[in-house]
Amino acid sequence: MVTKARPETQEDLAEVLMDPKRREALFADPKQFRAAMEDYAKDFYRRDPETKKEFKALLGEGMKEFWAANGVEKEQIHKRLPLDPHVARGNKLIEQALGIDRQTARQIAAYGEGLGQSLDGQWPSLGKYLQQIDFHAIQRQGVPEILKVFSEGVGAEGGFLVPEEFRAELLMMALETAVVRPRARVIPMGSLTLRMPAIRDTSHATSVFGGVQASWLGEAASVSTVREPTFQQITLTARKLTGYTRASNEIAQDSAISIEAIIGTLFPAAIAYFEDEAFINGTGAGQPLGIINADALISVAKETGQSATTLVYENLVKMFSRMMPQSMNRAVWVMHPDTFPQLAVLSLSVGTGGSAVWLANAANGAPATILGRPIVFSEKCQTLGTAGDIYFVDFGYYLIGDRMALQMASSPHVQFNTDETVWRFTQRVDGRPWITSALTPRYGTNTMSPFVALAARS
Repeated sequence: MVTKARPETQEDLAEVLMDPKRREALFADPKQFRAAMEDYAKDFYRRDPETKKEFKALLGEGMKEFWAANGVEKEQIHKRLPLDPHVARGNKLIEQALGIDRQTARQIAAYGEGLGQSLDGQWPSLGKYLQQIDFHAIQRQGVPEILKVFSEGVGAEGGFLVPEEFRAELLMMALETAVVRPRARVIPMGSLTLRMPAIRDTSHATSVFGGVQASWLGEAASVSTVREPTFQQITLTARKLTGYTRASNEIAQDSAISIEAIIGTLFPAAIAYFEDEAFINGTGAGQPLGIINADALISVAKETGQSATTLVYENLVKMFSRMMPQSMNRAVWVMHPDTFPQLAVLSLSVGTGGSAVWLANAANGAPATILGRPIVFSEKCQTLGTAGDIYFVDFGYYLIGDRMALQMASSPHVQFNTDETVWRFTQRVDGRPWITSALTPRYGTNTMSPFVALAARS
């Protein structure tokens, strides 16, 4: 088979495009490719003059419709401003489309009124406009200054022509991890109210477990005093924590991101957040009792001369000393982020000097512990200087009763008249410290508790 140097027919062109080597050779040189395509077009029209006539007729009709749509009449064509030679082909098309002579076609769109009017004076004529936006003219002279005023950032200057990009992804701020539930004692509830017996142990000065005492006796001596433990009852009552929202059915149908999926993600996280906040700050009235309001909470007083917005090393040492010894290996520090600047500059005075006690090298990460126990920073604590800005807690003494796990329900009927769907989230839970009093130790007067906080400073 004889391979032709360049395609002359449709079959030749298809053969070149299907042959990887010939196709690569054809596209390798832009000038060669352009010449080949021009020759192919010429040969095509020479062999098929009828198609050429049909194309010209269609083009002529299209030009006439274009001029008519823009309100241009033959009488509006003026006889000035000959076009540059590189738009000569365009002159022929105009000449054929309008049925006018070549001289008139070369003098289209003169100054003043006429075709240039639709450009509001930006170009002296349509001819000059066509010349300036011609591809070859831009290659030689660059983009005309008048075209550079178009701006993507201004809608009226071309910005409306540039489509915006949309990503089907929702950005949202993550909520902090729950502080209490992962560390507390969680108990399933089979009814509205759960009652648990507990030992009421408030002092070890003479007995333990609220009254149990052992005595040293000699041989054959009798035990004359009866010592019994003291009992109490801890009551958990399921409290209802709810979330509610609604959305139009239009946005539910048209949104690029599933509205139900968004709601199903946001509200459970929000429920968990507000549950945790109640376990720390709850009043116990219609909601869980938080550790800040626990009867067993010990408040460590500030140091003499200490201001409200300062934290000193002695505060932490004294708080640590008030933790029950049996809780030392389980207790954690829970602090508001406002306390970090004070932690970072904590120092211990030694004679006339001193040294850093927590953050000694700012090049390394901040320590994750104080006196060997983990630190948990939480925005649910109170702000710096307020009671509850720093806790030292053993959450093993905090009870959480789960009556009903989080449930989600939706209804299109509640807001039927507004064509909206409603979502409701419900959880039933309660929580409270089960120890009801700080403990007086065997020796000494400073009480101890699994719940220790730094008192307010003023």
